[in-house]
Amino acid sequence: MLPTAFVENDGLEIVFEQEVQTSRTYKIDFDKKRIVGYVDGREAVKQFIMKVLDTERYEYLIYSWDYGAEMARLFGQPIPYIYSELKRLITEALTQDDRIESVDAFSFSHYKNKVHVQMTVHTVFGPIEVEREVTVA
Repeated sequence: MLPTAFVENDGLEIVFEQEVQTSRTYKIDFDKKRIVGYVDGREAVKQFIMKVLDTERYEYLIYSWDYGAEMARLFGQPIPYIYSELKRLITEALTQDDRIESVDAFSFSHYKNKVHVQMTVHTVFGPIEVEREVTVA
């Protein structure tokens, strides 16, 4: 959102309005690893969720420190700890975006060295069901 300022009445009051920017962005074909046009709205938020959860926070200089999730720090930790931390890390990573209101309905399972998590991401475009698998050993 970008703030826009203008002066009202006799110039004694400055009013700020927030202009909502579009969520239009490049569409990524994750299978072929290339850009294939544009995407907007709900699909742009889905793509954002996938990218944020696949990006390790603080690892790439191109992204701000608010972008990504700190999944690598869970490697080698006990499963109960991983469950609680995954919930916190995912919620923290996703709610940095204004289009995402909340994350809930977490469901966890694990098999050998992988933890599978399912969640519901509540966005301004409606709820989105997300699944993610994290290697922990």
